[in-house]
Amino acid sequence: MSEAAAGAPLSNWPKVGETIGRTDFGPFAASHLRRYALVSGDDNPLHLDANVAAAVGLEAPPVHGMLMMSCFEPALRHWRRDIIICRLSGKFLRPVLRDGAISITGRVARAVLEPRPELFLRLMAYGPNGDLAILAEATVRRLEPWPL
Repeated sequence: MSEAAAGAPLSNWPKVGETIGRTDFGPFAASHLRRYALVSGDDNPLHLDANVAAAVGLEAPPVHGMLMMSCFEPALRHWRRDIIICRLSGKFLRPVLRDGAISITGRVARAVLEPRPELFLRLMAYGPNGDLAILAEATVRRLEPWPL
């Protein structure tokens, strides 16, 4: 039996076109990049050494892409506490440099109720100049309570 058929309240389930409010992250200082490199194992000098970044034409080391991707989960939890991410993918369009910040927004592209409540979201992370840094997609489902 589906949740809708079981009488679960779905009247507040998001509709197509609903926006996901802006959530800001950063600025990402050098200390953040070093800590992320340590815990993730991504110690590529491009992210940590200004001279290496300059050698490839960047004004400063870029923030790790996966560090920025990790910001989508808390942004979505800020929007709705009753969802869980099932799939998240992103395309990196522009680098965000050390000491920069990102703003995450999005919208509901598809919403279904059957066989279980699920949303397909288009997500965007904008850099400090308003440039689109990451274009992402997520599939989220309604967080179901643990059975007792």
